Amino acid sequence: MDIIDKVSDSIIKASTTLSDDKRNALKLAIKNENNENASWALTQILKNYEAAEKTKFPLCDDTGIPHVVIEIGSQREITSDFMEQINEGIYQGLNKLPARPMAVKGSGIEKVEQSQGLYDDPGLMKPASFLIDNVDAPDKLNVHFLLQGGGPEIRAKTYRVYHKRSFDVVIGQAINWLEDSLKLLGCTPSIPSIGIGRTHYEASSLMLKSMIYGNLNNMSDEEKFVSEKLNQTNIGPLGFGGNTTVLGTFIKIGNQRASGVRIVSVRPSCFVEPRKATLRL
Repeated sequence: MDIIDKVSDSIIKASTTLSDDKRNALKLAIKNENNENASWALTQILKNYEAAEKTKFPLCDDTGIPHVVIEIGSQREITSDFMEQINEGIYQGLNKLPARPMAVKGSGIEKVEQSQGLYDDPGLMKPASFLIDNVDAPDKLNVHFLLQGGGPEIRAKTYRVYHKRSFDVVIGQAINWLEDSLKLLGCTPSIPSIGIGRTHYEASSLMLKSMIYGNLNNMSDEEKFVSEKLNQTNIGPLGFGGNTTVLGTFIKIGNQRASGVRIVSVRPSCFVEPRKATLRL
């Protein structure tokens, strides 16, 4: 099997398969949920996951925008041909799913205005620019795929926070943003993702990496703290109330500069996210 086929299979896996840590978190939430409506909603969500995995159908009708992060060690190399193979694999994977046709036709302005309609070809939903991440293991080459849905994008936020030399101030602002957005999201329980960096680009990149590297079975104290605070909001699954507004939280903090502000990026993921798969080469 060549790289193109492996990438195609990874896109399908990301769209149709639930990660083990998320499955475990959802089952635990069902066990611990006291609200009858919330318990019913969580059970239906789990059944949806299981049906998608069994039939290889997408977890959600909004099949998402592909995002790619490449982890590369010092002894490995990547070429322009390799990048083209990834792009072709994504194209084929989106068509095999099939993904929902969402790519907009036209020039730059026409795309913004959506005045020329949509392409029928699902594969033309091209990925965002790739991120390259260094890794300590010199022989490692991993390609991570995320499928990012529109609902969380609408509710996400990347902005400055005056930190006042306090992590509590920074994370408190992130919690406030998430509480406001989760009330409007609809597709809870969420696994919100937070990136804290020096620039808007860096904070957004860290937020994406938190989704890729995060694991609900091994959350940090800070991640548990945010989860506990958000689960006290009584928003609950699908907004039905209860104590399961989030299944967990992912946080990644990057390098910081001497400044009065921190740039914080938060994403209130819907209940099918993070949709991710990793290709190890």
